[in-house]
Amino acid sequence: MALLKLAALGALGYAGYKYYEKHKGDDRPAFAGNQGNANVRDAGPESMRDKPKRGWSKADEASDESFPASDPPATY
Repeated sequence: MALLKLAALGALGYAGYKYYEKHKGDDRPAFAGNQGNANVRDAGPESMRDKPKRGWSKADEASDESFPASDPPATY
């Protein structure tokens, strides 16, 4: 009887693990809903999930457009 309970607990744990693995990557914090499944976010505040609290300057936009490049944008 104990072996049956242990097997049931193991099956339940495995099912929970598979469910977690399947759904863990659904929340993409930096991407707006219109970004699709791309691995790179489009530049600009309209492509962000959480809208900025203040308006963007030209330097903010140039920095976002150049990310993840190591060189600073040419507008500085």
